[in-house]
Amino acid sequence: MGAVYWLIDTILALLMFAVVVSAIASWLVAFNVINPYNAFVRAILDSLNRIVEPLCRPIRRVLPDLGGVDFSPLVVILLIMFARKLLMELFFGAMM
Repeated sequence: MGAVYWLIDTILALLMFAVVVSAIASWLVAFNVINPYNAFVRAILDSLNRIVEPLCRPIRRVLPDLGGVDFSPLVVILLIMFARKLLMELFFGAMM
């Protein structure tokens, strides 16, 4: 059972890392720090977008428009952290 927990927890941690990297990359593109027209950068941004966008899109529909500030990555990170905590309690009981 510990191996299944480790696998699911690691996938959720990597997903959370992808959300953070995607948010930072979007800021770097917005402030013109990195060039999105570079083929390598475009491939990385596209890959991150394909991973993160399906998670953020439903949350963007629910959240109100806050004038260009996107809080959906923050909500996704909080949901992933909640899922990891819930997973730990389900696998190991209420130890923590």
